This record gives sequence, structure tokens and C-alpha cells, in this order.
Amino acid sequence: MLTYRRKTAGAALAAVLLVGGATTACEDGKKADGGKAAATPAAQASPSAPAAQGAADATPAAYLQKARKKSEEITSLRYTMSGTTAGQQLSGEVSMRIKPSVAMSMKMATQGAEAGSVDLRLVDGAMFVGSEGKYLKFDMKAMDPATAKKLESAGGGVSSSGENPGDRADQLLAAKDLKTVGDETVDGVKTKHVRGTVTTEQMRASLASETPEAKERREKSVRKLEDEGIKSLDVDMWIDESDHTKRVRTRGEGTKGPMDITITFVDYNKPVDITAPSADQVVDLAEMMKGSGAGSGTDQG
Repeated sequence: MLTYRRKTAGAALAAVLLVGGATTACEDGKKADGGKAAATPAAQASPSAPAAQGAADATPAAYLQKARKKSEEITSLRYTMSGTTAGQQLSGEVSMRIKPSVAMSMKMATQGAEAGSVDLRLVDGAMFVGSEGKYLKFDMKAMDPATAKKLESAGGGVSSSGENPGDRADQLLAAKDLKTVGDETVDGVKTKHVRGTVTTEQMRASLASETPEAKERREKSVRKLEDEGIKSLDVDMWIDESDHTKRVRTRGEGTKGPMDITITFVDYNKPVDITAPSADQVVDLAEMMKGSGAGSGTDQG
């Protein structure tokens, strides 16, 4: 049983790690300047010239800035994810509540070396990671800070993470070849398709105005890309008429294989009910480690 539990935890965290580089914290994704995006030349058109202002509003940078600003109003969201990264095929769906407290449900299936399905939930400061109706509980509040940080880092900051369209807009704004592809319909929704290629160097340069927390988190994301040998990403965003991001696709070539991930946002600011698994399905990690005679310090991370 102990071996099975450890195997479940390993496979589950491997799946989390796969998407960790593609996820970013929602509640701390705002800029240090109070959430205002840096003005680009296109966004600096004089308000005294209506025609020029209208042209500025139609630029790809303007669409991205509106989407980034809209992301600050998000209290909850749901999205689906599919594609390939580091030689692994994955698909999944995520529901996340950001306010008044963070909670998340992530159901992920992978194919390849780490094939399997994972159900991850974040509820009241505890992480539940499981498969086949069996869960390990990681009580983040009960762990010593070093262990909690190590586990959170291993999961890509999963204790407060989820795909944030505002971060994607910030990322794409750094592209030098930013352009508007055109009007397209995604899942019955009219959108504006924006595209560009951004390098890891440009990503790092764009971190200068981030908050310390966001900077550290996004640096980890860049390092993960670099570890996979990915030097640049082709990013496509579809933004709807309400300035919400409807879909994001990121593609890159790395030494561990190609990455091609598509995330489609199902809805925003709708009620999200996330509950912990029933007690008979859960084994507390701390109790399991005590039973095996292992220590409960930082090594349990």
C-alpha cells in the first residue's frame, strides 16, 4: 500500500510539473505599477485625434492590454488544456476560484512515459493529489516553510496557480513581430486573433516591472523552458468582444521534444464549488511518512 501511495504521488506530481511551466498565479499577476500596463507607442496616440485613437485601439498591442486589464477582474475561471510538452501528451480541465479564497480542481490525463490520470484539488490550504479514487493529502499549513516551498516549487507553484490570461498577454506584448491575424470564431464566440514570437531573453527583460512574487514565479517558468532547450515561443491569443481571452496556444521546439499547448477558457466569474475528497479516500502524507519511519522535515518534500 505504501509503495502504491508513493507511486501515485510521483505520477501525480509529474503531471503537475508538466503543466507547471504553463501556469501562473492569478492573484499576484498584477504589475508593480498597480496593474497598469506600460504604454506602447500604439497606445500613446493623442486623445485629441479621434481617427488616430481609433487606429491605436485596433492595434494588437491594444487588444492585449485590454485583455490584461480585464484579467484583474477575474474572481473564478474554468478552462481546458490539451497538447504536448517534453515528449508527453496531456489533456485536462481546470476550475479555479481566486476570490475570496483560492481553491482549484485540476483533472489531468497524460500519455507516454508517465501515462495515467490525476485529480488534484486545492482546498483550505491543503493539496490533495490522487488517482483511481485514492488521494494523498499535503497539508501546506502544517508543513515547515522549507518543505512547503519545496513542494510548491516542484508543482510549479501549484498551491496558488492557474492559467492567468493577463500573464499571457504580458508575455506576448514583449514580441517584436506582434500582429493581428484577423477575426475568428472560437467555440461560437467572435474573437480577435493576435500572434507573435517571444524569446526567453525577451521574457526575462519583461520581468523588470513585476512584483517580487510574480518575478520569482515567472523566472521559474522561463528556467523551465530553458531546461527543456526552448529558446522561443510562438504565441497565439484569441480575445473576445468583452476583452476576455478565449484561447491561448503556445508552441516551441526543445531538446526534450516539441511543446504545443492549447488552453481554451470556458467561462469567467461563474460560481466554482470545489470540495475535498471524502475522508475514506484520503491518506495524510505526514501520517504515512510516520508509519514508514521516515522523517517529517524538509526531506518529505
